[in-house]
Amino acid sequence: MNPSPDGASAPLQPLLDDAVIVLRAPTQLWSGRDGDLGAQPIDGVYHGDVRHVRALTASCRESEIEWISVAPHGPSRVVFGGLLRGVDDRTPDPKVRLMRDRTVSAGALTETWTLRSRLDRPVQATLVLTLEPEFASLHEVKAGIAAPQPLEVDVSDAAATARAGQQSFALDAGGARVAAVEGLITAEWPVRVDAGGEASVSFTIALHDETLVVEGAAAPWAGVSARPARTGEPRLDRWLDTALGDLDALRLTTTGDGADTFFAAGAPWFFTLFGRDSLWAARLALSLDAGIAASTLRVLAGMQGTTDDADTAQEPGKILHELRATALEIPGEGVILPPRYYGSVDSTPLWVCLLADAWRAGMPEAEVRELIPALRRALGWILESGDSDGDGFLDYIDRSGRGLANQGWKDSGDSIQWRDGALADGPIALCEVQGYAYEAALAGAELLERYGRDSGDGPQPEALRTWAAQLRERFRVAYWVQTPEGRYPAIALDRDKRPVDTLTSNIGHLIGTGILDADEERHVAELLAGPSMSSGFGIRTMSTGATGYWPLSYHGGSVWIHDSAIIARGLHRAGLAEHAREVALGLLAAADGFGWRVPELHSGDPASETPVPTPYPAACRPQAWSAAAAVVCLDILADAR
Repeated sequence: MNPSPDGASAPLQPLLDDAVIVLRAPTQLWSGRDGDLGAQPIDGVYHGDVRHVRALTASCRESEIEWISVAPHGPSRVVFGGLLRGVDDRTPDPKVRLMRDRTVSAGALTETWTLRSRLDRPVQATLVLTLEPEFASLHEVKAGIAAPQPLEVDVSDAAATARAGQQSFALDAGGARVAAVEGLITAEWPVRVDAGGEASVSFTIALHDETLVVEGAAAPWAGVSARPARTGEPRLDRWLDTALGDLDALRLTTTGDGADTFFAAGAPWFFTLFGRDSLWAARLALSLDAGIAASTLRVLAGMQGTTDDADTAQEPGKILHELRATALEIPGEGVILPPRYYGSVDSTPLWVCLLADAWRAGMPEAEVRELIPALRRALGWILESGDSDGDGFLDYIDRSGRGLANQGWKDSGDSIQWRDGALADGPIALCEVQGYAYEAALAGAELLERYGRDSGDGPQPEALRTWAAQLRERFRVAYWVQTPEGRYPAIALDRDKRPVDTLTSNIGHLIGTGILDADEERHVAELLAGPSMSSGFGIRTMSTGATGYWPLSYHGGSVWIHDSAIIARGLHRAGLAEHAREVALGLLAAADGFGWRVPELHSGDPASETPVPTPYPAACRPQAWSAAAAVVCLDILADAR
């Protein structure tokens, strides 16, 4: 809580940067570095969109546990090490240790506690697990207003169950004495360790939610085994080890049989299907695996819009933005998103672009043909519904009054600013979305010529190419601005068709789409490589020359790993090899500074002032498209050798 101007306490979003996370979607556990849960607002055991357990602690009746180590073993396992000096001898070297081995799987937490002794006598100790059920909404946790729900607890033998509505968990603590008192569940094990020996106890918490709309993927991800064993760059090897493990742990399915998987957007808040995020993550990782690109495309095609509905932002042919079990309410912002929400202006062209990329990367032709009807509908949306006011550019505006005000990847309320800091009024036509649309129209034309030219309604190849050529010319006339920072494309057009003149990273997404010519791409690349945009740890979201710039602004000066990776990928595609390499090396330096698990975003502070990147303390991690950035750097640096 934080004091408000009137002296009352105001809720705050939890900070994440110092917490330890283990995960296997759709389950995650956040704790302190001692392994205990409950001290920090983010702590807990989560399954889907519910925090089932608020607090979970380990203790010993005969001794304080002094935790000295934490060792991750991939995304889903971590081992904590502690000392029990209260039952040790008085010599300087510690001889009694407690190892706390934690593993999270989809729907379960398992811990094994092992007491080890080097003493020449037996050790008696009583180990105690204490946990607090809660069943608070993840969205309330994020808003800082989580509260425990009314629940039922039953205890029998060495087990306990807790239930609140449609969510429940079952504790199995073999060999323990289990009790429930005043809202807490405890399990107590008497342990004897022989001289020079060890003894272990363990427990499992199985989590259940009847409302889940996503489930964990069953089979391992093919991308993990597709990577090169060694790249010749030890830092990149370490980043890939972490990133590919995280991507594997973030995979979900909506079908329950694991047939079609996709990457969840990220932990802790976005453990579900996000059109834009899941598409970009699959696209950035495409060189390792086209299979998850194909399955992501199928999942989203199955939820493609069929009707016009302002409340859900659905339109015929439009690709989903976000899938939840229940409506998402953002307290204090007046935002209420339905379980299936389509408020994304870029998911649809990105779906088309990924289909074309996956096809070129070897997606089986039968699977491509199966998606041609969805392709036609998506292209129809791009040419028709995507342009709300008929000016020839894709744009967005919230028609419900309860949806997202900004519907590009920079979706915070203050992300589209003029250089003087004023906010732009919608409808907003983002520059990068025009690049995606141009690329999608040409790619769609190519796919239709190959697989569907003479069948089905909707845009035909010739019309798509004509539309793309006209869009390219309109863009050149409408978007380029001249400011004291130079000449470059505006971030967007506002409702009056004025180019919003801030220099931002959005223009980097244009490179490689074809909407710019080669000279324009090189010019934009030089601007992004300059000191106002390049931090040395990636590309800033906003130039230091803008009035709204602040290095810890969510979209107004921070560095987003995936954003920089998209720019690097575009530079690589455009043949700007040295520029691509410099961005990739900056991301590699950031990964090193964060211990290889890169967050969603970090501060825009320059590398010239700090040897390691400054965290944005509320940033999610792991994040699928941030992890997939490692694959982009692999592709770029491999070609540079």
